[in-house]
Amino acid sequence: MNTNPLLDFSGLPRFDTVQPEHVAPAIGELLTRYQALIDDLTARPDAPTWDSFAAPITDMGEQVNRAWGIVGHLHGVNDVPAWREAYNATLPDITRFYSALGQNLALFAKYKALRESAEYATLSPARQRILDNEVRDFRLSGAELAEDQKPRFKEIQEELAALSAKFSENLLDATNAFAEYVTDEALLAGLPEDSIEAAREAAQRDERDGWKFTLHMPSYLPVMQYADSRDLRARMYRAYATRASEFGEAERDNTPLIARILALRVEESKMLGFASFAELSLVPKMADTPEQVMDFLRDLARRARPHAQRDLDELRAFARNEFGLDELQPWDMAWVSEKLRVQRYDFSEQEVKQYFPEHKVLEGLFRVVEGLYGVTIRPDTAPVWHPDVRFFRIERAGGAGSELVGQFYLDLYARETKRGGAWMDEAITRRAVSGGVQTPVAYLNCNFPSPVGGKPATFTHDDVITLFHETGHGLHHLLTRVEDLPVSGIHGVEWDAVELPSQFMENFCWEWDVLTGMTAHVDSGEPLPRALYDKMIAAKNFQSGMQTLRQIEFSLFDLRLHHDFVPGGDRTLLQLLEEVRDEVSVVRPPEWNRFANSFSHIFAGGYAAGYYSYKWAEVLSADAFEAFEEARGAAGTVLDTATGRRFWDEILAVGGSRPALESFKAFRGREPRPDALLRHSGMAEAA
Repeated sequence: MNTNPLLDFSGLPRFDTVQPEHVAPAIGELLTRYQALIDDLTARPDAPTWDSFAAPITDMGEQVNRAWGIVGHLHGVNDVPAWREAYNATLPDITRFYSALGQNLALFAKYKALRESAEYATLSPARQRILDNEVRDFRLSGAELAEDQKPRFKEIQEELAALSAKFSENLLDATNAFAEYVTDEALLAGLPEDSIEAAREAAQRDERDGWKFTLHMPSYLPVMQYADSRDLRARMYRAYATRASEFGEAERDNTPLIARILALRVEESKMLGFASFAELSLVPKMADTPEQVMDFLRDLARRARPHAQRDLDELRAFARNEFGLDELQPWDMAWVSEKLRVQRYDFSEQEVKQYFPEHKVLEGLFRVVEGLYGVTIRPDTAPVWHPDVRFFRIERAGGAGSELVGQFYLDLYARETKRGGAWMDEAITRRAVSGGVQTPVAYLNCNFPSPVGGKPATFTHDDVITLFHETGHGLHHLLTRVEDLPVSGIHGVEWDAVELPSQFMENFCWEWDVLTGMTAHVDSGEPLPRALYDKMIAAKNFQSGMQTLRQIEFSLFDLRLHHDFVPGGDRTLLQLLEEVRDEVSVVRPPEWNRFANSFSHIFAGGYAAGYYSYKWAEVLSADAFEAFEEARGAAGTVLDTATGRRFWDEILAVGGSRPALESFKAFRGREPRPDALLRHSGMAEAA
């Protein structure tokens, strides 16, 4: 029996036994097996069929992806030196293998032959789409390059993978390297009690007096939003805004990595015959051209800008009149905004936070999922990578009892060894296997504050929205009914549509009949008062204009960076960013702000030339949620099971087995419209 847990595919990942020393042997063995299979299949003289060719490749590919997925997951949630070293040591082998796979002309020829065979017409639409995607992806992987160009293309892929991993590690290390120790209690004025307690416990762990504040979100955000000390806010802001830049340790500076990443992406796209990396990036997406996306972003900016300017003018006037701040600095924005919110709407986010203890939030989240889709979520046990991680199963009533639909891990709290942000990833994907169907498993990861002072963790309303968002991604993966892995769940879904189910879920966080079942004051146990809810709704679109322009700024910068920017040319990256801000922004950060150095989405994630997809999918998600609003009249609640079943059937269940636009139209009966998004954002009058 093989004792390497990474080679055990009989069930859930064996987080209780897997160690860094298992990585190289397991991945090496799997890649050897995979290569042997490919050599055998491509050498066969007979015509390829689905069962003799595509199926065994899928089977073997899944084993590699499952094993490497565990390694990548642990690199993200347990980034200790041993796991970092194991991941980075094996990453070049994985990258090199898949780069060579994408350029294997014999394999490409087999896929093309199968796609052009008589069998193709007899295959299911899902399998036809898989073959279409495979042929497309071979072309994007350089399969049709001249033989003398292929080695260089492989080198580019390998270097890009290493640079992306290094970018993420530099950012985590730079974030962890900073600490602000406060010994003067007066500097804590304005901060919530739970933030002060967390900072005190953090200092005690370091055997220091006073309070420790860091750049991790549960520590950083309360300082920026509540600390009355302008100097403390300014120090924290500068540290955060200059992470992984030339202002810190040279070995953590992401500036040279960004330059190299951009240059390699340009080289890659030119080799494949595209005018820019943005054009290459859009091939598998819903959008057709960079110009189409830029028109979309600029049109949205035009609609949002008057609202954003009004937001900023109001904030500046308030800061000047109430606090004598003639010049509103970036480290003042969140603090003054919170003061204005409290004055205008008579509540604070900290007040709301007390009504969202963790256990009630999870109860409410699960109630929404169960109500919409007729499933049940139950706690379960499984090996985990940290004691705080929990495990759940999703069941549906069947003819002979409960049927297992899927399972998921929930890792809610921030840790120094865990990368920032929130994300969903797959552990196991649904597919048909011998004897039945393999149920999917997902990872849901957040970076929320953990319990302090003997009380349960409490979440801000923004935290709740984030949790619903990631759960939406998880449901896309877990509620699929597709049984062919390459288009099951989130697989094969166009990247600019993959945010639809996640952003769709956010809408429920604003519904009274949802919130009433997920709130209980952390001290009194009282539910969220209706009066406070009404204030939250009144404040829902507070500064939505500025928030919209901020996202458009990021999106347009990303797109132009990968479309009309020349790395090493006359115009610097910072100059391009200023051009974008001149066009769409109303708020300008200091010249020393190094936002790009921490823009992980596009330099260490999958969003290069694709960050716009958040706004693109927001149109889809708001329009989709409008169907539930329309059903409210008949059902009396947005938790309408009939509409939820249609959303499951037409969006979640089909995964990537058909184009996303077709799925949307099947659900809504028409093309998407921006009206609902503008209405939800309080900008309908600008349409």
